[in-house]
Amino acid sequence: MKYRGLVLFDIDGTLVRRAGPHHREALVHAVRRVTGLETTTDGIPVQGMLDPDILTRMMRRAGASRAAIRNAMPELIRAAERHYLRVCPVLHNKHCPGVEPVLDRLTRRGILLALVTGNLTRIGWRKLERAGLQGYFRFGAFGEMASTRTALARLAIRQARRAAWIAHAAPISLVGDAPADIRAARANGIRIIAVQTGITPPEELRVLAPDYLLPDLRHLRLRMVEYTSE
Repeated sequence: MKYRGLVLFDIDGTLVRRAGPHHREALVHAVRRVTGLETTTDGIPVQGMLDPDILTRMMRRAGASRAAIRNAMPELIRAAERHYLRVCPVLHNKHCPGVEPVLDRLTRRGILLALVTGNLTRIGWRKLERAGLQGYFRFGAFGEMASTRTALARLAIRQARRAAWIAHAAPISLVGDAPADIRAARANGIRIIAVQTGITPPEELRVLAPDYLLPDLRHLRLRMVEYTSE
């Protein structure tokens, strides 16, 4: 099937919010289980960060060397994912405003939906499953798949084109709530729709000049994702 376009979505602060401490707890648990180190995410600006980068910051603050972190990372990822699968709560009441109606509209319009998120793969999918949103998304680019959010967006775009799900010239948009989403979209030459449902103050998003800055997804219109700027 050939889709009319591609829309990439961030998860936290864009699709779901106030999902509880379980994600952060999974990262802390993973470090403790794999290395024995006691760590915390306190003071780490996690919004827009990739999970492996958060794990690295946590362990560096606890005194771990970069080599030790690099060697432990595969098992840290597995341990964090396993823990989150066990503890993730039901998230049906944690949707950002307008999420299901806009996903329904985009799907009916024949637009391909995918994820670009700093979440680890199994954490991201579990979060969406527990929010009742997983079925809208065909694939995703997750935190352990590349070293930056820009590279994750590039990976998702390439996957959609290589699978022939979209034409090379099809319109592509990224919807996110953080400055990192805006920068990733701009670096890939795609449209950016920023939403104010995360923790970033609106003025910090506005100064980065996204194509659209919306209070929430209830304000997203199909025309915003169906053409590109000249």
